[in-house]
Formats: sequence, structure tokens, C-alpha cells
Amino acid sequence: MNIQHVFFDLDHTLWDFDKNSDLTFEKVFSANNLKVDLNAFLEVYKPINFEFWKLFREEKVTKEALRYGRLKNSFDALNYTVSDEVIDKMSIDYLTFLPDFNYLFDGTFEILDYLKERYQLHIITNGFEEVQNKKMVSSNIYHYFDKIITSESVGVKKPNPKVFTYALDIAKANKDNSIMIGDNIEADIEGALSVGMQAIHCNFDNVSHHKSNLVSVSSLLEIKQYL
Repeated sequence: MNIQHVFFDLDHTLWDFDKNSDLTFEKVFSANNLKVDLNAFLEVYKPINFEFWKLFREEKVTKEALRYGRLKNSFDALNYTVSDEVIDKMSIDYLTFLPDFNYLFDGTFEILDYLKERYQLHIITNGFEEVQNKKMVSSNIYHYFDKIITSESVGVKKPNPKVFTYALDIAKANKDNSIMIGDNIEADIEGALSVGMQAIHCNFDNVSHHKSNLVSVSSLLEIKQYL
């Protein structure tokens, strides 16, 4: 592979979103004095959040609708009454507190150190622009990346090809010398492949899928086998 540029997704790929998000909600619940079992909330919240993010990628809900709806629907599922005012405050608190936690997946620093000596590294993320940079600074990985491309800066979201072509342009790269590494088959992998980039799927949970042609790794350090 004649690779010169490596583009990473951030959440669920390098930055351990689930662990950091759980800790953030613990802080948010305490700050807002909510008397609801956190584990019960997280159990209903996570699939609801997943569906909202899918709708968000598909441009079917706004950022504001996602931030409100994922909380409102979760509390409704638990039959726990929370005012709109508190939900709005919680949605702000969540994004404020989220960068305070900085757990990364095993091997993050080692793989970034290894790749940084050989390639130009970049981030392509659908995450909210106001928190993504803070997450990377807090977890001490910001300095590894030359360009950080957010979907908000493009105006559309992965897997829209415009995100990837914009990222290639910003990085002064081209599809033939670039590879995308991410956890989401639809957003990261199929999105990159659609513009002719190569891709590596981070399948840390070893979830079975029917994409036989995908290059998959079960840990970050396995990337060394390909780059």
C-alpha cells in the first residue's frame, strides 16, 4: 500500500466513548440531583442514543433534537418525570463534562507513536465540534494529528462522500495514498470506500457482520500488520 495519510475516527475508535460517557452521566446526575438509578438509565439510553445518531447521520434530526430527544425518550422509557428545563440543562452539562474524562482504548499511544513516524495522521469525526478538540487535548492525543475534520465544518456527516473528499483536500492527500480507520462500518468504512480510499474496521467487540471484503482488527495494535 502506498499510504501517506491515515485518517482516524475518534469516538469508539481511539477515545473510549462508552466508558467516558458513563462517567459523565454519573457527574451529570449528581450535579442535577436526579434520583434515578444510573445503570437503569444507561441501559435504555444507549440504544436510544445509537438510533438518534443514526438519524443524525442521515440528516433526519437536528443536533438540538438529538441532544434533547435522547434524554427525553430515555426518561420516558423509565417513567421518570423530568422537566424540559432540567433536560436542557443536562444536555449542556453532558457536553461540558464529557471532555473531563479521557479514557482511551488500549494501545492508542503506542499505535499513534508508531504511525506518526511513518504517516501524516488526521481525524474525521461526526462528533460535535465544540467538544471533539477538548476531548483530544484532555486525553493528550491532539498533537498527533495534522488536520482535524468535523462533519459540522463540512455541513454534512459521514458517510456522505463530501466529508471524505473535503478531508482529502484539506490534508492535501488523495484517495490512492489515504486510508480510513474507524469503528462504524456504515459511516467510516463504507463512506471511505465509496470515494476510493482504503479502510480498516476497528471491530473491538468482535461483532459478526456480512462484509467479507473488510479488513478488520480487534485491537489497535493489530493495525501494525497493515501499516
